[in-house]
Amino acid sequence: MKTMRIWFGCVTGLAVTLVFGWSYGLFTALLPLFVLTQIDRWQSGVLVQLALGIIWVSIQVSFIVGFFQPYPLLMITAVGIMLMCKCIAMTHKSTYLFGYTGLLVGSILLNFASYNGFDLEEFIMGLWASAIVTAPIVALALYLFPDELPENAKTAANVKNETAVNKQAPASKKVEIRNLRKDQIGMVRQAALGWIVAMAAFILFQVADLNDSLSAQASILIVLTPMTLIGSLGAAKIRIIGTFLGCVAGMMVQLSLYTLSNNGLLFLISYAIAAGIFCKWLASGTIKASIGFSAMSALTVPLTTSFVPEQKDAFFSICYRFSSIFIAVIGTSLIIWITHHMLVRFIPLDPNQSKEQN
Repeated sequence: MKTMRIWFGCVTGLAVTLVFGWSYGLFTALLPLFVLTQIDRWQSGVLVQLALGIIWVSIQVSFIVGFFQPYPLLMITAVGIMLMCKCIAMTHKSTYLFGYTGLLVGSILLNFASYNGFDLEEFIMGLWASAIVTAPIVALALYLFPDELPENAKTAANVKNETAVNKQAPASKKVEIRNLRKDQIGMVRQAALGWIVAMAAFILFQVADLNDSLSAQASILIVLTPMTLIGSLGAAKIRIIGTFLGCVAGMMVQLSLYTLSNNGLLFLISYAIAAGIFCKWLASGTIKASIGFSAMSALTVPLTTSFVPEQKDAFFSICYRFSSIFIAVIGTSLIIWITHHMLVRFIPLDPNQSKEQN
């Protein structure tokens, strides 16, 4: 049932964007997908964190850009404080989603706001609309496709399945995307790692003319998500594999439609078919889930931003997306490796604390 919930959420989100003609409909498709991979029953806290994270960082960016954009030094200082707060929030499990949403969305907004021809208000309104629509889409998906097992039986089954997985494939537990530290030194290192890489990405996208590299910028922060060296390297490999599969699926959708691409219903059906296998991976809760999320973003973004039926195809955009993400992921992994070893040298562990592997 979880596969159906995820599939229904992303397809319904895309359908909403087609009906209302939203310019930035990718968020309406991806936000329900993200939430439904995290929960199996209604949890208002997750949706509140997501919505507040998007709304609050949008207000922060609007304030920073409005007052400090003419003064580079003040703007860098203000952005540094904002990103540091997001990274600190990411070191705590209860505020991780709020911090990560702010870090990802805030970095994207700051990049786009640096271009004179970009309508920041329209983009923010689209984000807010997507965040608000996510809640009813998630609620409807949970209502239409509830878990088949009762709560007690489901809990027992989950425990049994987890025990079986641990016995049969203990090696899979070594690959962890999120590895939040509990010791103070470890948390300081994680926050510092996240802040340094996020600031480096901010400066790069402010200096270079990379307004078409939304996917590359998002990939930098997605690879940074685990906030550890080993976790980030694993996320980098997953991001590249998932992006490649999603790009191939996007090309197949475009080629299959060909001259019928202007038919909104056929476009939605083609997208739904292509998304089916990735949604099944997302519901697995294993490494396939991470690959599936990268593949879904690679499938969704070009088809909702670059593909204009009978006017502009998405072939070049898909190729550019994969190449830019590949370069961004490799570069980010190198920066994380260098930063990690610098932090290990300058922020040593307390000898009285047990050492934890990063």
